[in-house]
This record gives sequence, C-alpha cells and structure tokens, in this order.
Amino acid sequence: MTVPEVAVRNWCKSSYSAQANDCVETGRLASAGMAVRDSKDPGGPMLLFAADAWLAFLAGVKGGEFPSG
Repeated sequence: MTVPEVAVRNWCKSSYSAQANDCVETGRLASAGMAVRDSKDPGGPMLLFAADAWLAFLAGVKGGEFPSG
C-alpha cells in the first residue's frame, strides 16, 4: 500500500517547545484542514484533520475539555 502525497503549507512548531526537540508541528493542508506531526520525525506519519474537526478540537482546548497534568 502506498501513502498519498499530502501538500502542507508552512509547518509551525509549538511555541511551548522552547529549544527542546519534544514537540509537535502543525501545518495547513492545501486542500483545507490541518496536519500534525512529530518535529523529530518530519518525514514520518502525520495526523490529518478536516477543517471542521480541527476547529472543534481548538474550541475544546480553549474550553478546557483537555486538562493537562
């Protein structure tokens, strides 16, 4: 099975990562939506989210649905 090419624009590293290499990067999909990957493995697997799913996730984060710690 082959993996289709995914066009991602402008990968951005988390601002919480400081100088550490333990972080994620997000990038806008050319076809709408977002991609998430491990910054230590940029050629590795990605999680892909449709635009509405990404917006729902962000709303959940801002609303405290995913407490840390």
